[in-house]
Amino acid sequence: MFVLSRDGLPLMPCHPARARALLARGRAVVARHTPFTIRLKNRRRADAEVSGVELRIDPGSRGTGLALTETLRQTSRDGRAATVRRGLVAIELRHRGPQIHQAMVRRAGYRRRRRTAGLRYRSPRFANRVRRPGWLAPSLRHRVDSVCSVVARLRRYAPVVEIHVEENSFGIPALSTAEEKGAGGRTRPRTRSHRSCAYCGASGVPLNVDHIRARARGGTDRPANLLLACVPCNQAKAARPVEEFLAHRPERLAAVLSRLRSPLGDSAAMNATKAQLLLMLEETGLPVRCWPASLTSANRTAMGLAKSHTLDALCVGPLGSGAGDAVVRLATSVYVFAATGRGSYARTTPDRYGFPRLVRPRRKRHQGFASGDLVRATVRKGRWTGVWTGRVSVRSTGRHSVATPLGRFNATHENLRLLQRADGFAYAWRGEVELVE
Repeated sequence: MFVLSRDGLPLMPCHPARARALLARGRAVVARHTPFTIRLKNRRRADAEVSGVELRIDPGSRGTGLALTETLRQTSRDGRAATVRRGLVAIELRHRGPQIHQAMVRRAGYRRRRRTAGLRYRSPRFANRVRRPGWLAPSLRHRVDSVCSVVARLRRYAPVVEIHVEENSFGIPALSTAEEKGAGGRTRPRTRSHRSCAYCGASGVPLNVDHIRARARGGTDRPANLLLACVPCNQAKAARPVEEFLAHRPERLAAVLSRLRSPLGDSAAMNATKAQLLLMLEETGLPVRCWPASLTSANRTAMGLAKSHTLDALCVGPLGSGAGDAVVRLATSVYVFAATGRGSYARTTPDRYGFPRLVRPRRKRHQGFASGDLVRATVRKGRWTGVWTGRVSVRSTGRHSVATPLGRFNATHENLRLLQRADGFAYAWRGEVELVE
């Protein structure tokens, strides 16, 4: 748990049992609900011994792992000095890049439709925009900003003294050369499926080029995603997932899935954002050290840890297993920070054609609450009798909706108590993955 001094400065994190004891004795108060932070009443930063912690980051396209660690020097019984690494806090940050991308595509479709229909529209402005140095697409900029936001937040709650980042480069031309080189995408599937339907095996019939992952479900035109299918199979599959279409033919399904390759979008996103992420981390003024992904993988294998973002973050940086260095503690519970955004600037809700059909209220806060706030609801009668904690969705009538893990119910604002303002993240817990035997 995070600990703050009396003057609001970060101290060394403590065990949850220690935090409960301090709260029970009246020596501390709750400073923040999520992530749980306490503030001591009788100790200042100058009176405490703070050795500092390291922040280790494993960047990812869809999720990023962060770990706060403490490094100690210990001497074994035979007199050998070794470095031990203790995992204090583990965080899994889940990005919302795909949602932002879909929102941009939907907005572009609305504008394109109005132009082609001859309606009032904003003229396209594709060629008169000057992109500043370091410009990134909104879905990519979000990945950088969300990581830096969590880093700034952790610096307020923990005494971070240095940052270690895993740096990995993906050779996209090398990944795609083998399948893109040579014949075009419309002729490659003929050789791969030997002029027969990949779904039913029919030959000597007209064949169509089909997408294994339909474009409506995020599939691409890469040759690895194309195959030949007869007309009946092509029409029957349509945009359905191939796992559903070939559920009764496991052998065919395994053969089709073996042709798929990992998408290049995640690799391209990592290559585009790594430089900007390092620049923004260096602006914190802390020492930032970069380490290759091969070192992280070797450390994780030597320590016998499973594969996850948080365990990868724990293993970032040098860790000489041959010299006796080891990871002696890891966080059994992981904070899950899911980026949710802070609402929308749109004042109307459009229909499927882009026409406004519902006018949203101008005010976002009603009776002191805004959508996304963490509240504690006290219900005195009815089905939901009891005390509940969850996120609130506000209404101008004052009867707000509270979402809990067991469902959603309505409660008046008099029965709600604010615990924490909405900050653009949804918080949850999960257990750490098991160790590799």
